[in-house]
Amino acid sequence: MSIPLLQYNPSSQNQRVAGYEVGNEDTPRTYRAEDCGYDGEIQELIWAAYRQIFSEHETLKFHRQINLESQLKNRAITVRDFIRGLAKSEAFRRLVVETNSNYRIVEVCLKRILGRTSYNKDEEIAWSIKIATLGWGGFVDALVDSEEYLTNFGENTVPYQRRRFKDRPFNLVTPRYGNYWRDKEESERYKSGDISNFLDMANGIEIRTVNYTPVSTANIQIPDMTKNTKPQGIPVSVSPSASFPVR
Repeated sequence: MSIPLLQYNPSSQNQRVAGYEVGNEDTPRTYRAEDCGYDGEIQELIWAAYRQIFSEHETLKFHRQINLESQLKNRAITVRDFIRGLAKSEAFRRLVVETNSNYRIVEVCLKRILGRTSYNKDEEIAWSIKIATLGWGGFVDALVDSEEYLTNFGENTVPYQRRRFKDRPFNLVTPRYGNYWRDKEESERYKSGDISNFLDMANGIEIRTVNYTPVSTANIQIPDMTKNTKPQGIPVSVSPSASFPVR
């Protein structure tokens, strides 16, 4: 039996309040399957989903999920299923899941799948317990099948950051590594001129004592290399100006 999601109190966020602001260049564009009438528009929707789930830092061609794209183009799956497939893909697991703690994963996935930040630490703890009990796939299903997701995005809308007023979008401020992993990578990176590099190298040198073995030459037999044969015949030269006969 799985553990139910722990209760937490949502904090006040812009996305929870109805907005009356006039749209501008910072207003997220909404991508819906119903608005895609030709192949170019569905392709734009697909890349919008990649940017939202994989982040701008990780949208590369070799991360594409060709089978999922084909099914979405043929309307065999919904946009919600496409988002589910991207989050469960091996590329996303390798880039995000395996390089972060559960708390960091919850923070990233709430931004990319539900389009909002976590309310507080209690919510991060509650969802991290879901990861521990249901596994990564079960956690993704819990988010995508949640009432909050269906209410805001439904079956055929690509998730987006809801009501962004300032700062950069979520998919530009959630890189692959969290602070812990980034600092660890930085501390282990080779830095030219760093004194710790020299000390590590010096400590790693294995000092070996050289033992000299005396060698006696009394029993060494030197072979006789003297030639006993003498040259035969008359010297011949290929040079016409030689002083001796040429034959």
